[in-house]
Amino acid sequence: MKIKARSISEGKGKGEAMILREPFGFYGNIDPKTGIITEKGNPLEGESIKNKIFIFPNGKGSTVGSYVIYALKKNGAAPKAIINRETETIVATGAILAEIPCLDKPEEDILKMVRDGDVLEVDADRGEIIV
Repeated sequence: MKIKARSISEGKGKGEAMILREPFGFYGNIDPKTGIITEKGNPLEGESIKNKIFIFPNGKGSTVGSYVIYALKKNGAAPKAIINRETETIVATGAILAEIPCLDKPEEDILKMVRDGDVLEVDADRGEIIV
């Protein structure tokens, strides 16, 4: 099944879906060396986004989050792609800087359609998510 979406940062990625159903801020909530979510009380606390298709509704927090996304990429701990309901400026800037494929505004509610562990292909060049 192909789902059309808006491309934020070009590129392609394939991996297992990792879904967070609440907004996420990268600054102070993730270890940029390992990709492990460190935010206390986060449903994904202790899990790594490394090599995953990281799906969350939208970003939140400090502009430093863009550089955390870049650091994740430089440290080999970044997700293969990011999918949001709506990508805000911090996540968009980080994804572009780090050259991580990023899509938003999928024509289907991706947070309801996909489950953790589903294998997805993201083609941000074409604005497609393949489930």
